[in-house]
Amino acid sequence: MMDNQKRNYMQESRAKNVPETTVSRDMLQLSKPSGNVYETLMVIARRSNQISQDIKESLQDDLMEFASAAANDQSVADTVENQEQISRSREYERIPKSTLIATREYELGELHYEYKEDNK
Repeated sequence: MMDNQKRNYMQESRAKNVPETTVSRDMLQLSKPSGNVYETLMVIARRSNQISQDIKESLQDDLMEFASAAANDQSVADTVENQEQISRSREYERIPKSTLIATREYELGELHYEYKEDNK
């Protein structure tokens, strides 16, 4: 399941044209939907944290596969596994930063947020 999430972030970021480097943005224009710069930043930051956590869990799952395989078999296959591990690490490195993904989702109107009401 985590592999699918990782692949989704990679594929979706390409489909959404998420920039690979930091981009300057007009915060007043970006915050128009919420009407508040602080709220806009909080929505993007929380989504960014969710994305980071998903990617981190996916990476940990991948690394656990290599750790368990290494514990079971210490042979020439280690060299092959190392190449596969390097390949997977490069995949993770190509995923754009979570803040860029979250910002693009916000720009496209894909983030939905609501306020919790105080029952006082």
